[in-house]
Amino acid sequence: MKTAIYPGSFDPVTYGHLDIISRAAKLFDKVIVLVSFNPAKPNCFFSLEERMEFVRRALSELKNAENVEVDSHDGLLVDYFKRREADVIVKGLRAMSDFEAEFQMALVNKDLHYKAETVFLAADVTGTFLSSSMVKQIAAFGGDVSAFVPHTIINDVKTRLEIKK
Repeated sequence: MKTAIYPGSFDPVTYGHLDIISRAAKLFDKVIVLVSFNPAKPNCFFSLEERMEFVRRALSELKNAENVEVDSHDGLLVDYFKRREADVIVKGLRAMSDFEAEFQMALVNKDLHYKAETVFLAADVTGTFLSSSMVKQIAAFGGDVSAFVPHTIINDVKTRLEIKK
């Protein structure tokens, strides 16, 4: 059984994330969406528990998510990778700038654990510009994020992020 780990902060989960999850679920026997703490992003708008719940709810919008589970981890990805006896790390790429950073992380993970292979999935054309940061900025100013965020969490995102005038 091939197990893939798709790590991220998912603050909040977007349709871009769901696209990667859906495609990974077709490629691997099991996909673990790993909601994690990223020291480079210490100020998440949503708690770890909220982000995990958002991912779980968003998965209901996918047709092929039976082999997807949600978990969390606050340490090194390779430690989790070893503990779960995973086969691959899945990373979504939107642009060349993503590739540079993700490629460096892939090399470091491989150096830390020889079995830590990384597979890159290119974002769908409609999701190449989409990021959680962009969604938060649009929502903060009352913009419509319904095309970017799963409908199962849209009210939570809007309620939390919209600036009260």
